[in-house]
Amino acid sequence: MGKFSVPKLGFLLLCCLAALTEATYVKYKDPKQPLGVRIKDLMRRMTLAEKIGQMTQIERTVATPDAMKNYFIGSVLSGGGSVPAQKATPETWIEMVNTMQKASLSTRLGIPMIYGIDAVHGHNNVDPNLVKRIGEATALEVRATGIPYVFAPCIAVCRDPRWGRCYESYSEDHKIVQMMTEIITGLQGGLPVHSKKGVPFVAGKNKVAACAKHYVGDGGTTKGINENNTVISWNGLLGIHMPAYFNSIAKGVATIMTSYSSWNGKKMHANHDLVTDFLKNKLKFRGFVISDWQGLDRITSPPDANYSYSVEAGVGAGIDMVMVPYNFTEFIDDLTYQVKNNIIPMSRIDDAVKRILRVKFVMGLFENPMADNSLVNQLGSQEHRELAREAVRKSLVLLKNGESADKPLLPLPKKATKILVAGTHADNLGYQCGGWTITWQGLGGNDLTTGTTILQAVKNTVDSSTQVVYSENPDAGFVKSGEFSYAIVVVGEPPYAETYGDSLNLTISEPGPTTIYNVCGSVKCVVVVISGRPVVVQPFVSSVDALVAAWLPGTEGQGVADVLFGDYGFTGKLARTWFKTVDQLPMNVGDPHYDPLFPFGFGLTTKPTHQN
Repeated sequence: MGKFSVPKLGFLLLCCLAALTEATYVKYKDPKQPLGVRIKDLMRRMTLAEKIGQMTQIERTVATPDAMKNYFIGSVLSGGGSVPAQKATPETWIEMVNTMQKASLSTRLGIPMIYGIDAVHGHNNVDPNLVKRIGEATALEVRATGIPYVFAPCIAVCRDPRWGRCYESYSEDHKIVQMMTEIITGLQGGLPVHSKKGVPFVAGKNKVAACAKHYVGDGGTTKGINENNTVISWNGLLGIHMPAYFNSIAKGVATIMTSYSSWNGKKMHANHDLVTDFLKNKLKFRGFVISDWQGLDRITSPPDANYSYSVEAGVGAGIDMVMVPYNFTEFIDDLTYQVKNNIIPMSRIDDAVKRILRVKFVMGLFENPMADNSLVNQLGSQEHRELAREAVRKSLVLLKNGESADKPLLPLPKKATKILVAGTHADNLGYQCGGWTITWQGLGGNDLTTGTTILQAVKNTVDSSTQVVYSENPDAGFVKSGEFSYAIVVVGEPPYAETYGDSLNLTISEPGPTTIYNVCGSVKCVVVVISGRPVVVQPFVSSVDALVAAWLPGTEGQGVADVLFGDYGFTGKLARTWFKTVDQLPMNVGDPHYDPLFPFGFGLTTKPTHQN
């Protein structure tokens, strides 16, 4: 017998080794395997708890390593202004994201979580190439903080400037919004040739997964009331609010967020016809559909009145990932109960998980789950600031320039004895940036980030012999006796976001109008309006010499001075109608009662000057 024992032992050893390699080789972890094979292999191993965990997105503040591990959480987000520390460094962000990720990777199947954050860029002129470059820079800066997923772009078509999110929308004209979906190519990377329609695409570690939002009709609500009801026919919805989704899907957008708003009284978060039948089945969208913040709670009125109904209606409608974001055990318990009791079919859960895993596999999250410090120098880099400054120059719109074309005020001479800069917004970086900046609602003042105020930009640009006097709200006497060559008045709206920005009067904030009258009554003046949308200017158009819509220029105020003083010409055109009075609203290009102060597409031009 003895002579057989050695080979037998060897054979057993070989068997054990084979079993071990079998255990370590897992199909879903092999990037060489086709996408479909990886998804299928992983899903057949998943329990119901692991599947529902993938569908759950929770806020950073509740995403402890234990929560990540024990509930198999699929995604984490930062709500507006939710940060690991005030003025946190990229390294602090990276460490935070990686701590959560390590917890996810330590689970039985090691499915990486995906971290998402808002990176909202609105209001730009029609320059798809410029917006693509902005997308590229945004992707690098977000990745610099260790985050691979952004809740952008907002492809709303704002049909009423009374809406507090109008500045997140590119235009009232869907054709412009469609062109601006090119930002998706910047964020995610260009789609490879022969890509299958509707399949999400993210080109590796320097790119981010994007999110087209808010599906659908968010910009068409009655009186522009946020999260309200969009009353429009199916053809109207299809013709105005839907087209940019066609482009986004064609560009391989990874995710789509449902809107808080309703369409003809039906909440979008509970609209099976539009989310499942149309978006998924008809348009062949293969990424995942995500809810908005507490979007399920808001299916009922008042919110959270019947959470289990909300879960059934939202998940049943076709929402794949739920931005819970705090009380995630309630969501998980309710959904688990509904699946176990056949209220929600297992096939619906599998559809959701398949889509979430598809995005995670496509973006290489399984191969590169951890963030590193390799991109930290991208954050606020000089190159990105130059790009932002270029965007400012190109998006300024000149609405008035002198009493007549042969007597223009702009471009202003750099050499003058003494000039006045006035207004609430002249020396306020926070006001230039608006909402969704550092905090959710935005901040006033200059202590929030690095940048250049318009006042500083003017000082940087004028001749060294020109005396610049700054007075935020001078009285008429001061201006009269000042012997100024000319004045620059910068006024506008305070920062705001979402519902806090809803406005029925759309006025420039006080003492803005007073400053305009006091200054422009006595000296040649250009008024620069800092706002997220057209505001009431009709009462003083006749008393100002020049008028510029600067929108929300952000940190690079130098771009405003570049154009005011003629280093560059004005080229921007209005991407939305400028009304005379709010009683006219809603009023959009093509409407029968169209009688604007400045029509859609309007914008005077100037040539760059060399005398400067």
